[in-house]
Amino acid sequence: MMDFRVGRTLQLMGKTLPFILLRLVVFFGITLAYVIATGGGAGIGYLVGRVGDEPAGYAFFGGFVGFAVVSGVIYFLREYLLYLVKAGHIAVLVHAIDGKPLPEGKGQIAYATGEVRSRFVEASVLFAVDQLIKGVLKVINRLLMTIGNLLPIPALQGVMKFLTTVINLSLTYVDEVILAHNIRTQSTNPWASSREALVLYAQNYGKMLKNALFLAVIVWVLTLLIFLVTLAPFLALVSFFPEGAGFWTVVVAFVFAISLKAAIIDPFAMAALIQAYFKITDGQQPREDWVARLEGASSKFRELGEKATGHVPGLGASAKPGESTPPAG
Repeated sequence: MMDFRVGRTLQLMGKTLPFILLRLVVFFGITLAYVIATGGGAGIGYLVGRVGDEPAGYAFFGGFVGFAVVSGVIYFLREYLLYLVKAGHIAVLVHAIDGKPLPEGKGQIAYATGEVRSRFVEASVLFAVDQLIKGVLKVINRLLMTIGNLLPIPALQGVMKFLTTVINLSLTYVDEVILAHNIRTQSTNPWASSREALVLYAQNYGKMLKNALFLAVIVWVLTLLIFLVTLAPFLALVSFFPEGAGFWTVVVAFVFAISLKAAIIDPFAMAALIQAYFKITDGQQPREDWVARLEGASSKFRELGEKATGHVPGLGASAKPGESTPPAG
């Protein structure tokens, strides 16, 4: 039996509809940018290639350049996408789960931005916390999936590697759950609250994994269906793309499917797993034996501890121990 309710999860998505719409706008914009840049690049490449009598090859290369440019821009914007879209949505989901009233429309987005800023002064702080969380989660997964390495059976080791890969994919949303804990506890020290949340996650690994695997199946089946449904109209674009650029229409169709997943399906999985985490860890305290295990296994967990010790509330980054908050002005 899962530790979340599907009906409750859908209700939470309805309450945070402004963020669902925001995600749709953002990820549709990303897909549109890929279509324009890839198609435009392929067109330019085709025209250049006609001079050398190799239009197909140049069209493919032009499409690649357009796709790469958009990918590069999105890579550099990832901190702000995390800060403004994902973290903001997590903030309103947490308040909705706890039954707190939420503003409607654009007011909800402004409200969430303020909540995120009160926990993480700037985007770079949230991004740094998120990267450390991801690093610790990888260690936790390896730490708790070592049975295949203990038994010298080649076939079993292969199976365990496959299972580890599946499990890592299923735990995509756990870093968001940790951020939800940060917001729910109203911590002014995101490093310390993230560390606490990671310990709670580790000591409840089995129950969290059960929920995550179930959600992963739902997420990827729905994503595959979206890809298959959207593939046909995107393939119809082949007739408008220059010769040799048809491959990129399939790639863009995949990007569109991933964008819809990020806009609609991911919030469902995220809301469900946050519910599960809050239910499973309710009333628990981090166990010292797990703190010690993670201290010994993960340098990033130790780094979280160091940053937590040196954190000064209200500053964008950790200060060194002993430093005081600088005076205003």
